[in-house]
Amino acid sequence: MEEHADFLSQHFSIPHLREVTPQRPFDWLARGWSDMRDNLGTSIVYGVFFAILGYALLAFAAPRPYLFSTAISGFLLIGPLAAAGLYEVSRRHEQGQSTSLKASISGLRAHSDLLFHFGILLALMLVLWERVSAVVFALFYMDNVPDLTNFAQSILFSGDYNVLLAAYIVIGGTLAAIVFSATVVAIPMMMARDTDMFTAMATSARAVATNPLPMLVWAALIVALIAVGFATLMVGMVIVLPLLGHATWHAYRDIVG
Repeated sequence: MEEHADFLSQHFSIPHLREVTPQRPFDWLARGWSDMRDNLGTSIVYGVFFAILGYALLAFAAPRPYLFSTAISGFLLIGPLAAAGLYEVSRRHEQGQSTSLKASISGLRAHSDLLFHFGILLALMLVLWERVSAVVFALFYMDNVPDLTNFAQSILFSGDYNVLLAAYIVIGGTLAAIVFSATVVAIPMMMARDTDMFTAMATSARAVATNPLPMLVWAALIVALIAVGFATLMVGMVIVLPLLGHATWHAYRDIVG
């Protein structure tokens, strides 16, 4: 970890990073909740918009069980970019500026080039994961896939596809860890400092290396809350996504400054 951090420092202009305690992610959620409460209208608009998109994605994938898990993990992949407007709301709220929907969208436009390039990168990662996922299922899943329920029961409870499940978890988990490390504070940093994408990603990776346990807690909280959103057929995502978006801004401010 230390060698990796030294390499990043030598090749990128990484700001000083703070170490935080493993309990700190809960404070980020509390401050994120405060931001959402103080800017409820704008936050809910973003939450509704992305919940609708998420529901459409699930509706598309439901008749195609082999794509369903990819759709869920894909939502996690694009989540950091989807919440960019919420980072802008928290940034403006912190500085006492207007936090209206129009003002936050103006902030997004001011960073459109950076966000566009980052979006391309995340899209490529999503395509890569979809292809890898398809290959894994093609190699290890031999039954028909008549519907999502039978598909899930066959993989999770039959005991016939433990190798498939293990391969999927290992490969998907590795990709998720890489994406999380590279993005956890990258987009808030790009929007706050107008830094380039690669420096922001390097800083994000360094932040994870500096705070491995707190970031593990943060990742677990994100997965748990997103799971609640999916379990409620995206209704809970109206609250979950704004909460995580605002909280991520405070994670950035806590660690990067």
